[in-house]
Amino acid sequence: MRGARPHRRLVAESWARARASRLAPDRAEPGPPLEVDRLEDVRGAHPLAAALPIIRSLLVRDADEDSGVVVAVGDAVGRLLWVEGDPALVRRAEAMRFVPGADWSERRVGTSAPGTALALDRPVQIAGEEHFAVQVQPWSCTAVPIHDLRSHETIGVLDITGGPDVAAPRSLALLEATAAAVERELLLQRLTRGGRRQRRTPAPARAPRLAVLGQDHGALTAGGRTVPLSLRHAELLTLLAWHRAGLSAERLAELVHGRADAVATVRPEMVRLRHVLEGVAPSLVPVARPYRLPVPIDLDVRQLLALLDRGAHRAALEAYRGEVLPGSVAPGVEAIRAEVDGRLREALLESASPALLLAWAERFAPTDPEPLLTALRLLPARSPKRAGVVARLDALG
Repeated sequence: MRGARPHRRLVAESWARARASRLAPDRAEPGPPLEVDRLEDVRGAHPLAAALPIIRSLLVRDADEDSGVVVAVGDAVGRLLWVEGDPALVRRAEAMRFVPGADWSERRVGTSAPGTALALDRPVQIAGEEHFAVQVQPWSCTAVPIHDLRSHETIGVLDITGGPDVAAPRSLALLEATAAAVERELLLQRLTRGGRRQRRTPAPARAPRLAVLGQDHGALTAGGRTVPLSLRHAELLTLLAWHRAGLSAERLAELVHGRADAVATVRPEMVRLRHVLEGVAPSLVPVARPYRLPVPIDLDVRQLLALLDRGAHRAALEAYRGEVLPGSVAPGVEAIRAEVDGRLREALLESASPALLLAWAERFAPTDPEPLLTALRLLPARSPKRAGVVARLDALG
């Protein structure tokens, strides 16, 4: 149906809206998802967070390994907040950016169950080539909008995605029943609070965040502001964030200077780091014996590894902005750098799509033939991309 006219009126009208928005079937995509920390903020503030136990009980519990089903919960503008289900299918869906934080509204991807259900404010089933975007046409999906029963306002969407069976009538009935249960639960929670306006308690303070991927000196975000760190301070803070249980002065000296007898150098460096943190993030000021951070810190490296652990390879590649403190020669930082780069490389070579492998090769591994060879093995025999990959391999010699 790449250039054909859809048969169902609902689908044809959705395609017309997509074309009016100047979308093209071979280029429509959701765009980069929200960053991990921003996504967590949005999730925490959304009313559907309170109904997740019901959704997981009715839908996700049975969408486990080999179920062939992905369950997604989105907000009222089509942004996916939670994507769970069959682990293998979740990884496959990630190749088309069907991931938490991605925008699946009609204005971004054209016709799809979650976006079209929100556009029409009604349940929708989209099968295979009824999808506007070519990359989504191997899939089928069913989605139902969720409403606030008091205001009748649309607050989100519930979607299941998978093979042809997902667009069957029984799938629609199950989603409608789940959406109704969610709406009643949210209303009950409001009524249980007696309808009284409760004094809002302050949101818990965000943990300080340290960014070191692709950063020459590191950047610390705390208390609503971001400050650059010197390379030495970034090295020390990275090592303490990585080794959560703490480090003796001798071990820290080894990780920073390569020698346990460099303690006399490390100690004044730690004093200077404490002075910097006292003015930026007092809660982070390290304690001694062993040196350790008194509160957790969000290290962008750990967030990247968490994405890899759950198979979110595209999101992990987008979060990877380069090597850990590329200018550092501290042995401990070099070890972290090698582990992160090795795990990213291994995960992408084992499970990534050809498009993701080619993007990785172009951005971060221009002299490594392995991602190109792997992409070549995975590309269809008639793919127009094969010639370009072969040319890049030939250039590498």
